[in-house]
Amino acid sequence: MKGKIKIGTRSSQLALWQAEQVEKILEDNDYQTEIVPIKSEGDIDLHSPLYEMGSVGVFTRYLDAAVLSGKVDIAVHSMKDVPTILARGLKQAAVLKRGPVKDLLLYRKDKTFLDDRENPCLIATGSIRRKAQWLNRYPKSEVVGLRGNVNTRLKKLEESNWDGALFAAAGLERIHLRPEKSVELDWMLPAPAQGAIMVVCRENDSFCLDACSLMNDEETALCTAVERDFLKALMGGCATPISALAQIENGRMFFQGNVLSPDGKQKASIKKDASLDNASGLGTEAGNELMAGEGRQIVELLNQ
Repeated sequence: MKGKIKIGTRSSQLALWQAEQVEKILEDNDYQTEIVPIKSEGDIDLHSPLYEMGSVGVFTRYLDAAVLSGKVDIAVHSMKDVPTILARGLKQAAVLKRGPVKDLLLYRKDKTFLDDRENPCLIATGSIRRKAQWLNRYPKSEVVGLRGNVNTRLKKLEESNWDGALFAAAGLERIHLRPEKSVELDWMLPAPAQGAIMVVCRENDSFCLDACSLMNDEETALCTAVERDFLKALMGGCATPISALAQIENGRMFFQGNVLSPDGKQKASIKKDASLDNASGLGTEAGNELMAGEGRQIVELLNQ
């Protein structure tokens, strides 16, 4: 067996599932491992909306601090939660093959209200991005806050009088909790890097960098990098209403992104494509184009 690698993770069921995927790959390659659960601010404060918590790195900074201090060797993150600029001393060690990218509506009784965009339905989400896109499509809706891990949010929905709640497909499907009363929202663009898992380690830790290279999926790494470049160009974080999706088909990358005002009334969108040889700068180009046009006013509103 090779040397031991301590894996830092949040303690939720989904986070532990993600850490276990990393653990399995390492152990299959003869590395010894130990999973070390660590509480984060995002886990501890279950009441404040994410966009009122100084949200950059809210689910990652405690894990990153544990890596930098040597308490753990690597940290496993939901990539959409990771700031576009990593903490000094850390390095992206791997991006695992991406899971489902779409958002879901979980409905309590039926989904007929989806057919009428003027329906005054009651929807729950803790994501300002999902809230903005929902209100853009269903402007008569009322959107209420929903916090907690996947299990907590499912319980709150079950006990509520809401018409439905918005979730990421990846989180529910990975731990086999997607209910029958759910529908994919094909019109809703995901958060940059949604459905992807990132592993970080200390930038000078060649042992962990070599070990983690075994699990890096190049296509996922490229697509998520482009999406995060778009987010960076718009100066956004994980709790801003900015969405992006890059996909590779037939040797080309197809990118689409948008930014909305929090109330959903203003929206700026862009689509671009390029050959894979020229794909790496696509997110930055798209972000710059949006900032040079109709997106600037919305971004300035977000930064007030």
